[in-house]
Amino acid sequence: MDLKGKLLAMIGKQFGARYPITPLFADRPTGQKPMQLNEVDEHTEHYLALKSGEEMVRGMPTGILGGWIGVALALVGLVFLVKGDWEGVLTSLALAAAFFAVPFAWEMLHPLPLPTLFNHRTREVYFELDGELYHTPWDGIEAATYEYEMVHQNTGAMRHAPIEVLMHRYGKPEQQVLVNLVIPVGRSIAINQHTWEYLRAYMNNGPWFDENGDSSPSDAFVQRQLTINNEKRRHDYKLWWRTWKDDKTLSSLVLVLSSFLFYPSYAIQDFVYALSKRRSRNQWPEEVLERLRPDGPTTRLIDLERERGLASPMLADTPPA
Repeated sequence: MDLKGKLLAMIGKQFGARYPITPLFADRPTGQKPMQLNEVDEHTEHYLALKSGEEMVRGMPTGILGGWIGVALALVGLVFLVKGDWEGVLTSLALAAAFFAVPFAWEMLHPLPLPTLFNHRTREVYFELDGELYHTPWDGIEAATYEYEMVHQNTGAMRHAPIEVLMHRYGKPEQQVLVNLVIPVGRSIAINQHTWEYLRAYMNNGPWFDENGDSSPSDAFVQRQLTINNEKRRHDYKLWWRTWKDDKTLSSLVLVLSSFLFYPSYAIQDFVYALSKRRSRNQWPEEVLERLRPDGPTTRLIDLERERGLASPMLADTPPA
């Protein structure tokens, strides 16, 4: 059984014959245009990072406790200041600092999961699971997408569609995992094909490309994609302000006012997430970090495994770098 057959067999064993499985290839287009729907976290000349899924909640405890309760306590401190009650001022400020510092320290001590990384220079993909490094070469990558429905008594049926890639553990190629690249909720095979074309365009024609996936000297299309989908939470007021200017409805005005009310919380949440992301990037093994540098090695991890006689026989047809 070839590797693509093994991937489909693994998925088929999990879901049986109930769901159609669509293979995805590095060298074959899907027929869709490249597009990313908030899956890409970083898109650089040398690597592309996908979001891990925790971005939506990272910074939320600090944002809520520090941005709401902490700010409220600071305002109470101003009231005490006006009254000349210095003991009340110090108590309020101390509590405000505690409501920020405690959740902030907790979130800093729990680093973000490392993202799935696509290395444009070495043409390979990295993933970390429970402290172990998994990888696969881009050329000949084994990927597939499929749809299924989950039914809940309150929400009814909801469609899901993951993009799964077969990877193996670095140094132990017999240990393999299926890695899901996207949050599957509400997605379809067609949406996943758009995402796959974005990844194909980056790895095959990138780092910059146009709306058709063709290589381009300009990063205009990529920046438009990132700007649309990676807007900071604290900038929500801009969207609602534009909406209110267009329709002048009471509901839009309420949303504008609420976005200003939540601004401190969102700003803190954005700050904590950005800091957590920078800290997590340094947790990759040195073999990965050096290959992410502009002047780093161009050999792939599978090439290092082959030198040590560890490469999986199922990857024997993968061309050398």
